[in-house]
Amino acid sequence: MSGVQGAWIVAEREITVRLRSKAFLISTGVLLLLVLASVLASGFLAKAGPIGGPTTVAVVGEAGAALPSEGYEVESVSDRAAAERLVLDGDVEAAIVPGGDGPLDLTVLAKDSVPVSLVQALSVSPAVDILAPTASNPALAYLIAIAFGIVFMMSAMTFGTTIAQSVVEEKQTRIVEILLATVSARTLLAGKILGNSILALAQVVAIVALASIGMLATGQDLLFGELGSALIWFGILFAFAFVLLATLYAALAALVSRQEDIGSVTSPVMMLVMLPYVAVIIFNDNPQALAIMSYIPFSAPVGMPMRLYLGTAEWWEPILSLGILAVSIAIVLWIGARIYSNSILRTGTRVKLGEAIKG
Repeated sequence: MSGVQGAWIVAEREITVRLRSKAFLISTGVLLLLVLASVLASGFLAKAGPIGGPTTVAVVGEAGAALPSEGYEVESVSDRAAAERLVLDGDVEAAIVPGGDGPLDLTVLAKDSVPVSLVQALSVSPAVDILAPTASNPALAYLIAIAFGIVFMMSAMTFGTTIAQSVVEEKQTRIVEILLATVSARTLLAGKILGNSILALAQVVAIVALASIGMLATGQDLLFGELGSALIWFGILFAFAFVLLATLYAALAALVSRQEDIGSVTSPVMMLVMLPYVAVIIFNDNPQALAIMSYIPFSAPVGMPMRLYLGTAEWWEPILSLGILAVSIAIVLWIGARIYSNSILRTGTRVKLGEAIKG
């Protein structure tokens, strides 16, 4: 049996065991429902219009004739320049002026983000000019940062912990001795990483797909367009980063022989998973911090997508980040395979990390 065949057989076993677990299926279903519900709720709230009072809109001439009378407070101005001043000064939330590329021959002026509820209120979408394009909607950016951070942390911790528990269970019950009679330790490790990486990526893809469908179904086309490349790169970078984390989980778990010791030995990896979640929430509006995060292997899956959404990343930067991740994976796989191979058959007391690396 070749190494590739052996790794795939181990991967199939890992996938089958997880898919037969009712707890895994229920938790995954609940997570997907929560994602879909949150996206649908945000869309319905946006369509419901503003909360706490009418939206103030500056209007030039008859440009506001297509605007519904309810929910909007109209302030008439003489020309576009006056409307722009009011928008930039924050005296009105948006403005409608004559002229535009759409069928209405109107243009909506906004300061830093598209006024979705106003655009949806018009019968046909007008052209939209963003007057301060370098800025972003702080509230929306904060929510998106939380979403990226939670999905990354939950998926990485869930499947990483699964790998660790599987390694210790096989070692504790001595099933690993039977498996190693058929395949090598490196092949066994590769199969575990492959199987759980497939499951983790499938879960992330399902979350992204449901979120996209929910945005399109509730008319959040503009937000979907802004998030498109960020969602794609989130999936790609997550797939690579999870291989890195899965290797660390499996290698460190091989150092112990009891389930009770998994938490202590894998706690450094859990910190690496949790830190990006905390950092992206704290620094979601800090360009320098996000730039640093986008090149650190463990935080790239949340840092780079945020920069793509905010428009602060060049086209080549996600590719460079992916390259750094690939090099990091090669290094960690080499070290992790040594630790796993030198520790997996050693039972009893915890194997010291230095001994496992030296063999």
